[in-house]
Amino acid sequence: MNKKKIINDPVYGFVSIPSGLIYDLIQHPYIQRLRYIKQVSMTHLVYPGALHTRFQHVIGAMHLMSLAIETLRGKGVEITKEEEEAALAAILLHDVGHGPFSHSLEHTLVEGVSHELISSLLMDKLNQEFVGQLDLAITIFNDRYHRKFLHQLVSSQLDTDRMDYLNRDSFFTGVSEGVISFDRIIKMLNVADGELVVEIKGIYSIEKFLIARRLMYWQVYLHKTVIAAEQMLIKALARAKQLTNEGQVLFASPALNHFLTNSINKTTFLQTEAHLSWFTRLDDTDIMSAIKTWTEHEDPILSLLCSKLIRRDLFRTEMSNEPFDPMYVAELKQAVLERFEIAKEDLGYLFYEQVVGNSAYDSSNSKICVLEKNGQLKDIAEASDLSNIEALTKRVDKYAVIYPKEINYILFNQEEIINN
Repeated sequence: MNKKKIINDPVYGFVSIPSGLIYDLIQHPYIQRLRYIKQVSMTHLVYPGALHTRFQHVIGAMHLMSLAIETLRGKGVEITKEEEEAALAAILLHDVGHGPFSHSLEHTLVEGVSHELISSLLMDKLNQEFVGQLDLAITIFNDRYHRKFLHQLVSSQLDTDRMDYLNRDSFFTGVSEGVISFDRIIKMLNVADGELVVEIKGIYSIEKFLIARRLMYWQVYLHKTVIAAEQMLIKALARAKQLTNEGQVLFASPALNHFLTNSINKTTFLQTEAHLSWFTRLDDTDIMSAIKTWTEHEDPILSLLCSKLIRRDLFRTEMSNEPFDPMYVAELKQAVLERFEIAKEDLGYLFYEQVVGNSAYDSSNSKICVLEKNGQLKDIAEASDLSNIEALTKRVDKYAVIYPKEINYILFNQEEIINN
């Protein structure tokens, strides 16, 4: 069977599948599951085009990895066929552990377990199935390979993962501020002292990359309406789990039912192999079929959350650069209690406080090094003549309060009555 296929990607055009191993990995149910997990969770409720999937993302990241390796070889960096295939496999599998709705429900269905850990566990299972063919890929993925630049192409401040998701997410949301010069960046990559670096000619493309990342976080990933939708989804599942624990039987697919009826933390997840097996059967369709059915549940809180999600009648989010006045927060909470006639212990299902933040460039984690013409290496923040770059290294936090829109209407009417 000919396994050297091509995939027509809307962002990059034709993407080649270079080997039989990569083809077999793509065809595996673990990777095919990613077709049914949205890349940017609830973002489609703000940007209707954002319905692309994790599957599209990992294929795109693999394509960029292939271009990066081709560029480095052209500059005299020796990369064996085995190293190339391992790097491609590592980036293809880097998101295999994502659960439904990507980051939104991480730590919700399985408490304290990250998608990175689940990806690592699934890679180990795949390696057994593929009789050790993923040994080098796993070594690169875990940053244990002596040629560090290969891991940096998979995971760093300037990896093929970030390059693809910024490019892809801006494409499907229509947010042009996120467009990056990925082809220019890749052409400017090089290796010095075993580490991935960017030649000085590419410094402006890197500056644009970092600024685009900052803008995408505030305009897309941390958009206030997206935050509200994601919190409502999280709280709906939390309510369903509470009702299940109290003995109620809720509609759920077998996979979702497993996580509703079992209390699973990191320790129990690692000890019981069945949990990982059930996890690989979960995707967005399990969650959405349950949400649609729970709109008619007799529990008023669960039905309210699910109905509002389905109708896109989303909660209001207020954001501030400073913490909210405790008196104002108390007033909002009291209004929620009175309007919806719920017990005080259930307030957390309809009123949320959250701190959101990001830094476009975290130099304490790993650095983007610029290779100057004299052979010296400098951190991008030091090499750039753009003062904004240093500002992008600082974490920016914003404070949010999230509550049903009916409350804003009540408070507005109360103010009108007082003023009159």
